[in-house]
Amino acid sequence: MRRSRGFSLIELLIVVAIILIIAAIAIPNLLRARMAANEAAAISTLRNINSSQVVYYSEFPTTGFAVTLASMGPASPCSVTGACLIDENVGCAAEPCVKGGYKYFITSDTSGVFPHTTYATTATPTRFGQSGSRNVCSTEDGILRQEVTQTTTLGAGLDHPTCSNVALYKAISN
Repeated sequence: MRRSRGFSLIELLIVVAIILIIAAIAIPNLLRARMAANEAAAISTLRNINSSQVVYYSEFPTTGFAVTLASMGPASPCSVTGACLIDENVGCAAEPCVKGGYKYFITSDTSGVFPHTTYATTATPTRFGQSGSRNVCSTEDGILRQEVTQTTTLGAGLDHPTCSNVALYKAISN
């Protein structure tokens, strides 16, 4: 009898089974790492929005804080309706603006009284538990807060009193 060279079917099945076991162990860790990266990017983006609001307020003191993300976004030329302070992904024309697995909202005092002295920005995961696992917000005080009890759905962002409510949100130390 001649012996043929190569692998038997059993040997190939064992190798495939080992690869599948390794993948089953590695994929959840990869997804958790991606969620952590999305959350870190959302926190960084909210910090950028806070800084941009301070610049916007100083550039347009009669207007006060921006009431939409688009008013801080790109424009040509830069003006009160497009201050060129944040990128086009976050400073989109129609909220919610989506970037890196998070939706961004802004709520502000739109009573018609100028200058606008309050705002609240919110970052919410697009797919809760997959793109992120916590809601993050900030107000004109510049303190970033995360939700204490996880909510899987939010409306069109969080208003100023809710974001400041320490029973619902705690400050992020970083």
